Parts: sequence; structure tokens; C-alpha cells
Amino acid sequence: MGDASIPVSANMTAAGYAASILSQLTLEEKVKLLAGADMWRTNAIPRVGIPQMKTSDGPVGVRGGQFTDGVTAASLPSGVSLASTWDPTLIDEMSTILITECRSKSIDVLLGPTVCTPRTPLGGRNFEAYSEDPFLSGKLAARYIKKIQEAGIATCIKHFAANDQEHRRFFVDATISERALREIHTQPFEIAVRESNPWSMMTAYNKVNGSYASANKHLLRDILREEWRWDGVAMSDWFGTNTVVPSVEYG
Repeated sequence: MGDASIPVSANMTAAGYAASILSQLTLEEKVKLLAGADMWRTNAIPRVGIPQMKTSDGPVGVRGGQFTDGVTAASLPSGVSLASTWDPTLIDEMSTILITECRSKSIDVLLGPTVCTPRTPLGGRNFEAYSEDPFLSGKLAARYIKKIQEAGIATCIKHFAANDQEHRRFFVDATISERALREIHTQPFEIAVRESNPWSMMTAYNKVNGSYASANKHLLRDILREEWRWDGVAMSDWFGTNTVVPSVEYG
């Protein structure tokens, strides 16, 4: 993997390897890694062995590398339909199909599962989330993540957090008590992090208690990094980074 001139010890951790690569990157190369080469792919840095990674939606199948008019994909049951069965084995069966679809389209990161808690029937993305029950959503998400990642394909659990209404969903400020935040909105993510360790996580468009989710210190640093000790890759939704410096500072 990568340039033969870069030593990789058998005892090196992933964090250690990343740190060794980071120390060799120029400022321009570091910045390139913070944005996509296009809508679906990251920038490669061949000089140090960093490959391009390809992501893809979606909640009911694997879209491929185009938003519309792309290659065909298997259409699978929506998240809300799967959760209504209360049957984790169906998640395993669906994940097996998703793995095959990802491999056929050379996908490295599958952008799912969605575990936002539906709070209104007018939520436009309720169908792709699992349930109004945070515990059920977390358990099913953990099952999905474990199965997909066992095949060497990253998952990206989303959208962290409180992305649960359609009206002004790109800008709305969700004012939430700490208890409701913990017991409803972040609980599915916490269950998934602790049980299956998703390799990546997508932030929400909206604000939470005054700060955009993509630059929210309480969510990204206090809870996700320091309390849960999660060390995966946090990414924004498309065009969902509203201010650059705080987003980088908070991980």
C-alpha cells in the first residue's frame, strides 16, 4: 500500500500510520483531503500512497457514482420498513446484497445507515431512518455497520444530529435540552459507536443549540471524540460545511 519509501511497521496502529503520513504532507495536500475531487470521490495523494476513495448513497440501494441516470441498482426495502419487522436477520440479508452492489461499483464508503429519529410525519427523509425508537435504531444500525465493515467496506452513519424535520432543514436551529439530546437524538449513534465502531460519520445540515452540526463543539468534540472516544472520519453532508475553521478544530 502506497510508496515503498514510506516504512510501515507491523506493530503500527492505524493512528500511528496516519500520523506518519500526515507529517509528510504539504499544506496544499492536507487541504485537498478536506474536500472532494468531485461529488463522490476524495482526492488521491499518490506521492505518499493515499488512494482516491469512492463513496455512494444510499438508503435503499447503491446509487453508484452519479446522482441521476447512472448505472442500475437493486432497490431494497426502506429503513422504516425494515425496522417495522423488528428482525435483525433481515439487516444481515440486505447487507449481503449491499456488499455485492458496492463491490460491483467499486465503492469504498457506503453513506449509511440513517438513524435520525423521526419527530414529525412531514419529515422528508423519515423513510430511510429506522424508527422513532432510538434503541431500536441504534441496534439495527450496529448490525448493518458490522456486516458491511466485515467485508472491508466503510459505512458512514448519519446525520449527526437532530436532522429530523423538512422545514428549513438546511438552516433550522434545533433547540434541544441535554436530556432529550442524549436520550433521543444521539442515542442511536452512541449504540452504533460502542457496538460496531463505524469508520465514518456524517454531520447534519442543521444547527443544534446555536451551532451548525458540522462545527458543533459539544457534538463533535465533547461527546463524539472525548466521551465516546470515537476516532473515525467525520464528514459533512454535501455543501454542509458552513464555516471552515471551527469544523477543522472540532474534528
